[in-house]
Amino acid sequence: FRRAGGDPHVLVLKNLTPGDVAESCEALVRELDEAQILMLPGGFSGGDEPDGSAKFIAAFFRAPAVADAVNRLLNQRDGLALGICNGFQALIKLGLVPYGEIRPITENDPTLTFNTIHRHQSMLVRTRIASNKSPWLSECDVNDEHLIAISHGEGRFVCNDDLMQKLIANGQVATQYVDLSCQPTMDLRYNPNGSVLAIEGITSPDGRVLGKMGHSERSGNQLYKNVTGDKYQPLFEGGVNYFKL
Repeated sequence: FRRAGGDPHVLVLKNLTPGDVAESCEALVRELDEAQILMLPGGFSGGDEPDGSAKFIAAFFRAPAVADAVNRLLNQRDGLALGICNGFQALIKLGLVPYGEIRPITENDPTLTFNTIHRHQSMLVRTRIASNKSPWLSECDVNDEHLIAISHGEGRFVCNDDLMQKLIANGQVATQYVDLSCQPTMDLRYNPNGSVLAIEGITSPDGRVLGKMGHSERSGNQLYKNVTGDKYQPLFEGGVNYFKL
């Protein structure tokens, strides 16, 4: 975000004691009320146990005061939200993607679950921009291809057919895993978790909330120098520039 011209504030949520949880919730509300963007990063919170990180994050954001602050950010101040890897898992467990609001989750809602290979995958993957209706992808064109780092054990996107058709029709399928010909694929060499429709990222209905598995932040001049392809996805520029227009 700093590289893109933003002013990031990092907040570490603490949960060792009930007092820590309460203080973290209060601090989170204060930060949200001063922010334009909410970003939930990836990582290995909670030892990356099955569903652990996402449930941990989602529990904080379902606290009434925090949920109200998120609602103010998104619906009263036209803010943005982004979740990458564990952050994507949290957004989907909250309902912020694909619905754009924090809501109860049922068995009929989409989710992210274990990779079909049943182990952690860490590699570079090719992805294509499937829709750029999101502010986050405003600096990209449809069919732009990027080489993105992934590192996760639970990145397989699953969704029922009816909702999937709605996501496609509304342009909420943001990014897809693709093969060397830039075609979405179920081949595990290119779609490392077996996501349905090769989906790597989805958005809320208005595009202001984006969740994706690939670590777009893991890029730099000295990284992956022996690998061909465009390794810089201007995701963060899209988010920051949204507030400059």
